[in-house]
Amino acid sequence: QVQLVESGGGFVQPGGSLRLSCAASGFTFSSHGMSWYRQAPGKERELVATITNTGGSARYADSVKGRFTISRDNAKKTVYLQMNSLKPEDTAVYYCFLYSFDSWGQGTQVTVSS
Repeated sequence: QVQLVESGGGFVQPGGSLRLSCAASGFTFSSHGMSWYRQAPGKERELVATITNTGGSARYADSVKGRFTISRDNAKKTVYLQMNSLKPEDTAVYYCFLYSFDSWGQGTQVTVSS
């Protein structure tokens, strides 16, 4: 069965960086696009970034353009989200999402605060 396991969240000061990972199993990883979403307290879940199956193309929410980078390693069946210049408004639970199977990971908490 499809399994998505996020890791890499934590507490960081404004301006800092974190790299999230999402390890995938149970499907042919290299055949599917992947996405990162986030949900802040009291807000709806929002799309952060998405990447094609080959990694050749990616799209970003306007709020993270120029600061976040989504990438993938198909050999490791892992998708990453490099987050730089973090802001307090980036505080949220970050989720890995596989659209083709409508599957979510359990989420990883990112807290940006001084």
